[in-house]
Amino acid sequence: MGKRRLPAALPAAAARSLPEAAGTLAAAKLIPAAAPALRQDYGSRRAPHSASRLGTPPASPLSPRPPAGRRAALGLVTLLSFASRFHRLPEPPHVCWDETHFGKMGSYYINRTFFFDVHPPLGKMLIGLAGYLSGYDGTFPFQKPGDRYEQHNYMGMRGFCAFLGSCLVPFAYLTVLELSKSLPAALLTAFILIFDTGCITLSQYILLDPILMFFLMGAVLSMVKCNSCADRPFSASWWLWLSLTGVNLAGAMGVKFVGLFVVLLVGLNTINDLWDLLGNLNLSLVTFGKHFLARVLCLILLPLTLYMAMFAVHFAVLNKSGPGDGFFSSAFQSQLIGNNLHNVSIPERESYLHKDLNNLWIIKKHDSDAADLSDSSSPVEFVRHGDIIRLEHKETSRNLHSHQHEAPLTRKHFQVTGYGINGTGDSNDFWRIEVVGRRAGRLIKVLRSKIRLTHVATGCILGSSGKTLPKWGWEQVEVTCTPYVKETPNSLWNFEDHINPKLPNISLDVLKPSFVEILLESHMVMIRGNSGLKPKDNEVTSKPWHWPINYQGLRFSGVNETDYRVYLLGNPVVWWLNLFTIGLYLLIAISTAVALKRGVQLTSEHKGELSRVVLCGGGQVALGWLLHYLPFFMMGRVLYFHHYFPAMLFSSMLTGITWDTLLKFFSQFLSPSTTARRVYEGGIVALILLIVYSFYLFHPLSYGMIGPMASDPSSPMAGLRWMDSWEF
Repeated sequence: MGKRRLPAALPAAAARSLPEAAGTLAAAKLIPAAAPALRQDYGSRRAPHSASRLGTPPASPLSPRPPAGRRAALGLVTLLSFASRFHRLPEPPHVCWDETHFGKMGSYYINRTFFFDVHPPLGKMLIGLAGYLSGYDGTFPFQKPGDRYEQHNYMGMRGFCAFLGSCLVPFAYLTVLELSKSLPAALLTAFILIFDTGCITLSQYILLDPILMFFLMGAVLSMVKCNSCADRPFSASWWLWLSLTGVNLAGAMGVKFVGLFVVLLVGLNTINDLWDLLGNLNLSLVTFGKHFLARVLCLILLPLTLYMAMFAVHFAVLNKSGPGDGFFSSAFQSQLIGNNLHNVSIPERESYLHKDLNNLWIIKKHDSDAADLSDSSSPVEFVRHGDIIRLEHKETSRNLHSHQHEAPLTRKHFQVTGYGINGTGDSNDFWRIEVVGRRAGRLIKVLRSKIRLTHVATGCILGSSGKTLPKWGWEQVEVTCTPYVKETPNSLWNFEDHINPKLPNISLDVLKPSFVEILLESHMVMIRGNSGLKPKDNEVTSKPWHWPINYQGLRFSGVNETDYRVYLLGNPVVWWLNLFTIGLYLLIAISTAVALKRGVQLTSEHKGELSRVVLCGGGQVALGWLLHYLPFFMMGRVLYFHHYFPAMLFSSMLTGITWDTLLKFFSQFLSPSTTARRVYEGGIVALILLIVYSFYLFHPLSYGMIGPMASDPSSPMAGLRWMDSWEF
């Protein structure tokens, strides 16, 4: 192992850095004699110590095709994607599953009617816009699944969702191609998504999921493309992809709050990127500051601006009173046309309040009756923070009363009742009125003051438990007095209206909340609504561990043999291949990391390939899968099978990258090169054919089934019910 001279024809790339070249030569010395010949046959034709730029693997028989081939492949998978999503799109011509919600919300936008939903508004606004542009007039009621559309134009909204769902395939193709520089890996990923029955079904209906996944994949693709421009920062392409990343982040968050997961993925990528830049001693701090500010501008300020703009449009369009009024404060409701608080004038201070007859109360001092409002000589007494009062129900003349008896549903809370006759009661009718954030003696303002009512005798706080009483309670929300003294949104009240002829009236316009106040309020309402989602009677829900194994699907349409049945279930071959690949990738990644750490004898080409593709590219995709899956285990709200599909996109990309790398690695040890290529390409083709054949078997799940159920031996789907939990 003596000294060796550098070859006379040392490539310029190797000569740039002496340590790099020396490391390459050292590696060449330790490789057995047969290894250079193997690399000569199946690896690079260049000198063994030739260095290549990160992200541009050396040319080999297994390297990517020329750009023309990539574009042709992109055109093919895009065509197949659109064909599979738009095939039989009008069927069935009736409301399916959650179309009853999101189609109805699209109608609300067309009619400018205010409503409440637990998700941000962008997805529903786009659905409404698609319906409006395609000629839908917003008159279909969307009352329940199964209602026929008849003459109503629903195809614009379905077509819009199918279009965005079709874009997922080329997005995933381009992402994997950028990460792996391998056309077969990108094609395998594309065919997985094209022929997955679950992805097809979820893209063909008026739902938020294809819109969410469109922005999610757009953000991931833009992030990966921006990373590929790292060697030319601040170029036009670098700014374009960085800005598009921010735009897509805003879009994902604007459709559903789970868009926060892709925000976290991009955030971790950005932190890692900035950390690497900080460690580059050839980079001045001024230049690093420019990098930092560029990311603040494009990945924080731009998405936040767009996100707030969505809500500004949302509130501007929905300016008419509707079913969502009651979820928001009275100050907000006063801005809605048609609401009973819109454009009204009321006294500036409060004596009693009402919204309907059952919410009408007379406020009295705890030790005396209220003054006669018709007596002009009696003085006006304002209600102040800290006053002890009685609340007499106007309709029944009974006092608001609490005592140390269990509430009907929430056993740890005290019961709240009406007590007494004609306003006469006892000391359990006394309540201390407190304004949040105010000092004793301060006046209470209509709509704007948030108040808390504390029971004087027991110290409990009046509030709503959020539970619905049974029919004997007219299915109203349970009102209790909680002895656990804490401030929650359910224990805060406000004066919505006021009648007192002795006081001058003011217009509610002076109490109009600012946009920031409305924005914050809407998010508090959405968060409470999300956390309060519970399953309905006989509703099929699922647990997160069910999802990767394709344990149970969802009925989109039909129940009986005579119905047109659509069943949301992933292609079993695709989903189980993805699940197996996650474990396989973990094994490969650990082995690769250990091998590189221990200096196992590998060619520089293999080292670069494994490090760049398996650890970096595959690692980013695996992290995306984890971020879009694991948080659901910590959620207390009701969960459904379709919540897994964003994570499924990442597992599908991981499958393409992992199997391509595995087949490529093992084929390198075969000779001659034609055999290696046949094994490699044959493996990719075999996987694609398996996926296509499984789709041929299960495609009725997406495109509709009529006839005997799968449990009937005479059904054409009988032999395909591989799990008892599948209900098609």
